[in-house]
Amino acid sequence: MPLHVLPAPAPALRSVLTALASPTAVREARTPSLLLAQGPVTPELPLPVHVLDGTATRLAGWRFLIRCGERSVAAAETMLTPDGWAFSHFFEGPYIASTERALRQAEVMQQPYQPRLLSIPGLYMLALWLHGDCAADAATGHLAATDLLVPLAPAPPGIAAHRPHRAAELLPVLTHRVTPAPLLGSPA
Repeated sequence: MPLHVLPAPAPALRSVLTALASPTAVREARTPSLLLAQGPVTPELPLPVHVLDGTATRLAGWRFLIRCGERSVAAAETMLTPDGWAFSHFFEGPYIASTERALRQAEVMQQPYQPRLLSIPGLYMLALWLHGDCAADAATGHLAATDLLVPLAPAPPGIAAHRPHRAAELLPVLTHRVTPAPLLGSPA
């Protein structure tokens, strides 16, 4: 089934296009792949980025894969500011290829999904969130028990990258791992 990729808010896309057109923004990004890209670069596959906070999620930004020819060379992220959507930064690294791989895996699944990214800061983890409600607003952060989470590589120890898990199964493991340990000398 095809994935139902939602369009990013127009101001978010405009901010990325403006940054890509800025030699200063590209040069200062410290992303050699983007700096050395031969030919036109385009932002594609916009994915809403939600942050897991306990058991709730909140929309934190939109991520675009930056393509040059047939491959992604970097990613661009936007964030919501009091004035609306604004470009945040360019980056590269293993999460780009891992995101593409997880999206390819999801495209061959039997059920349609709305792809999102879920950031779990307490574990330094990122997962492809396959939301079962394809018509949902990307800004809503309800993680349904039947949604799938596909940890991206590199995943934390003990969590297999690219293995889909039902949210109801993986979420308790994640929240248990993120729960801070009591401080020494504090009452338990």
